[in-house]
Amino acid sequence: MANIRSYIKDKEKRGQKLAGYKEKIMRHKLASVYRILLVVAGVAALITLIVVQYRRHVYTDYDIVASVPRESARGTTDVRLGKSILTYSRDGAHCTDAKGQTTWNQTYQIQDVRLAISGDTSAIGDYNGRSIYVQNPLQQLGVITTPMPIQEIAVSECGNVTAVLADTDLVWVNTYNPDGKLLYYGTASMNDAGYPAAISLSPSGELLCVAYIYVDAGVLKTNLAFYNLKEVGENYNDFMVYSDSFTDIVPYMQFMNDSTMFAVGDGCLRIYTGSHQPVLAAGHLYNEEVRSVFYNEEYVGLMFRSEDSEYLYRLDVYNTAAKKVNSFYYNIEYTDLFFDKDTIVIYNETECVITTMDKIEKFNGSFSRTVRLMLPGNSAYRYVLVTDTSIDTIQLK
Repeated sequence: MANIRSYIKDKEKRGQKLAGYKEKIMRHKLASVYRILLVVAGVAALITLIVVQYRRHVYTDYDIVASVPRESARGTTDVRLGKSILTYSRDGAHCTDAKGQTTWNQTYQIQDVRLAISGDTSAIGDYNGRSIYVQNPLQQLGVITTPMPIQEIAVSECGNVTAVLADTDLVWVNTYNPDGKLLYYGTASMNDAGYPAAISLSPSGELLCVAYIYVDAGVLKTNLAFYNLKEVGENYNDFMVYSDSFTDIVPYMQFMNDSTMFAVGDGCLRIYTGSHQPVLAAGHLYNEEVRSVFYNEEYVGLMFRSEDSEYLYRLDVYNTAAKKVNSFYYNIEYTDLFFDKDTIVIYNETECVITTMDKIEKFNGSFSRTVRLMLPGNSAYRYVLVTDTSIDTIQLK
């Protein structure tokens, strides 16, 4: 009996020791977890601090990290084509990358140049002529010859081109692939649908929007017609899948991406969404004169004269839901503006202002050389400056 009691006591002691060991192991594991959590929290706090400091860091100057010489002929114009430089005139065009390498060169004779750009693709047409040259930064994609004089052109990123062509009693709205094959055609007249004053193609080339100007009781009005040029449109009369009317003139419209388009009228901004059959999604009214329109895949910027006497201009930025993101005030006589990720870059030949979408001014300074064109670079706050004699890659500091 004594042996049994002794056995039970020894078992209890062994159980207590085992429980003690388990408790120690648990405390050790918890301590390890706490240390790991403290390290993770510390790293997260450090990263947050770095991000905040980075976002609030203000640049006061820049370094030229690379520079290559260039020659600019008189009468030429430089524009952005993706991250390359498209230089054109009445005698021809060529494309250059940021390293100064010419990727293609096209000669022609055009009296009145019409230029259209969609992403990395451009089309150069001859107003009242019959030739359209289609290209991207790497190569010429094709030449389109039209049967009638060209009035207006639009290009898609895939290289399709829509042209408004003048005929005797009406106008044609023809869409071609880069090789000149006719994909779609339609006609219009002032006595019917109205005159096609503006056109825009979606990047994929599936959607075409035409702004028809017509007269109603002596007043000029606009009707926007959306056409689906692929399978969906075959189920609709004349491929038209949607239309919307304005009681004024729509001087500007553009596809932002394959499923979003905006139109700017005399007193309103309208956003249309839908990759196959667009519909009106949102709108915003204003009673001021729009001086300039800027856009990318995410934002639309409308430039107005400033109501604040301390500034020259006010830029209202809207998202794809026509909701105002912010208003920005400038005292710079700008020649160009572009959206670069979460920043707005506005500049002229001698000065530049860079602001984030949450209104943090990152840079406000002058150029050391006269700038013809400014492009975003390959990393944060690195840009390419095109001058008369050089292509300079700069890094803000």
